[in-house]
Amino acid sequence: MSRNALVQFVLCLLWLPALQIQAGTSPNSPFARVVIVHAPNAVADFQPDDEIVQKMVNRGIIEFTGKTTVAAAWRSLVSTQDVIGIKVFSAGGEISGTRPVVVAAVVRGLLDAGLPPNHIIVWDKRASDLRAAGFFRLSELFNVRVEGAVETGYDPTNFYLPDSAIVGNLVYGDLEFGKTGDNIGRKSFVTKILSHQVTKIISIAPLLNQPSAGVCGHLFSLALGSVDNTLRFEDDPDRLAVAIPEINALPSVGDRVVLNITDALIGQYEGGDSVLLHYSTVLDQLWFSHDPVALDTLAIRELDRERHAFDVPGFPANLEIYTNAALLQLGINDPSQIHVQTVKLK
Repeated sequence: MSRNALVQFVLCLLWLPALQIQAGTSPNSPFARVVIVHAPNAVADFQPDDEIVQKMVNRGIIEFTGKTTVAAAWRSLVSTQDVIGIKVFSAGGEISGTRPVVVAAVVRGLLDAGLPPNHIIVWDKRASDLRAAGFFRLSELFNVRVEGAVETGYDPTNFYLPDSAIVGNLVYGDLEFGKTGDNIGRKSFVTKILSHQVTKIISIAPLLNQPSAGVCGHLFSLALGSVDNTLRFEDDPDRLAVAIPEINALPSVGDRVVLNITDALIGQYEGGDSVLLHYSTVLDQLWFSHDPVALDTLAIRELDRERHAFDVPGFPANLEIYTNAALLQLGINDPSQIHVQTVKLK
């Protein structure tokens, strides 16, 4: 029996679908809660307005937590002793990937809540992508840290080992690159950013098409950014559908996520990492939730809507990723169980 089939069989036996945990409401709630903040004119000529985006983040975190001030809202999610890893997706660049202006707004909120600048790490897979997307400017502005997983290195004691033990084609930067032996290439090691530094994670993912996963959302971005030796999954839809949820289920990865924000200022429905603004729609939105599966599910539906609106041929998303994620209790993938609250700013 395959790993995926075994997971589904065991969970069905335990009646876990009826007990899915929805972060953000109560442990036994069968619903996911999403807050969408919409601000007209937040983006002009594909450039976000810093002041408007800051208001969107501030309003979103207050509405989501139910607190009365921005500082209190952030302190309800993190403490001043925490080290916060803000996970971004930078391969799409400053326009199509996670936008630095959104991250800057979150950083200001964390600083206002009393976190020391050196307790905030903006991170992704590679420092070169972070630099090209403009994230190192945040280090200059706020004195926060900006780090790449490859450059920081990987923890030999903390790893993901799939049951199928697929041998990876190791590349430079992978922990076992250049080594030989029977078991070399079978593990994906967790970045030291997570195993040695970060105590809480805030994921900020773009509304960006991703051919293998449907959307370059929270599950895809965090999983493939957190570990090495990922090429063995990326080119195989079946392997990807198992690996992405299972990596997110690692205690040092998904268990540390306290907030997910979908950067839906712009939605790019074709092209993946490539910047294709003619296949993009300005939405002027930010989405907030504890539930990464719910956000990614809504993101796939939104990108499908955009393709239909512009008469662009669609393609089948790898929905098995999100089905498996729901079975592993990472969130909810049933749109009828996702409650959306929309807040419109003037």
